[in-house]
Amino acid sequence: MSRIAIVSAMHEELRALLPVLEKPQRADFAGRSFHFGQMQGQPVVMVLSGIGKVAAATTAALLLQEVDVQRIVFTGSAGGLGTGVRVGDVVIARELLQHDMDASPLFPRYEVPLTGRSRFPTDADLSDSLAAAALHCLNHAAERIGEAHLADFGIDSPLLHQGLVVSGDRFIATAAESEALRGDLPDALAVEMEGAALAQVCADFGRPFAVIRTVSDRADDSAHVDFKRFIAEVASVYTREILATWLSGRAD
Repeated sequence: MSRIAIVSAMHEELRALLPVLEKPQRADFAGRSFHFGQMQGQPVVMVLSGIGKVAAATTAALLLQEVDVQRIVFTGSAGGLGTGVRVGDVVIARELLQHDMDASPLFPRYEVPLTGRSRFPTDADLSDSLAAAALHCLNHAAERIGEAHLADFGIDSPLLHQGLVVSGDRFIATAAESEALRGDLPDALAVEMEGAALAQVCADFGRPFAVIRTVSDRADDSAHVDFKRFIAEVASVYTREILATWLSGRAD
């Protein structure tokens, strides 16, 4: 049975997952702790990547080369960009792009030099199954997350979105920055700091991957408000519930 990697960028996200890891074992290398075990009877390895594109790329390369995982799922939060993408919604990436990649005029803006591409697609089957699990959980958000937690953050009837997610080594936290991104990349649903780097590494290795994000803010001047509390109380719970549903096959 092939092992699945579950990667988190922040400690709060990983801490929500580790208690459900069955038969845990740990191995440390390259400054990272890899937690092996089972989740819903499926062999998994959980790891904290750290924040940013380099951290994500290093972690992905280690998982694919040293641990030899067959699939990678990156979880976490993102800032909402697309129309109707609200706090508390979930975004499944169908393709990823580095919004801060610009080697022009040598190469077109956003294109990763020497690859001939700017957008990296996620694995369709893996993303489809995660989307089904996410939709199942969102339809039962009040009981899975808790009505009080949802109400605290103004979350009502959270939705699932699928499409382009963009990544860059900059926390987008002003209305001007998010408006500029929407102008340049009008189909972008959300912005984060790791996914597109993971996508490039997985493309190099030819391994399937998926990226699932909970929208924590609108990537504007209020992006810092209660961010860590939202991660701990909402986004991390979403992640745990969605992954458990996906691995157990309960959404089928």
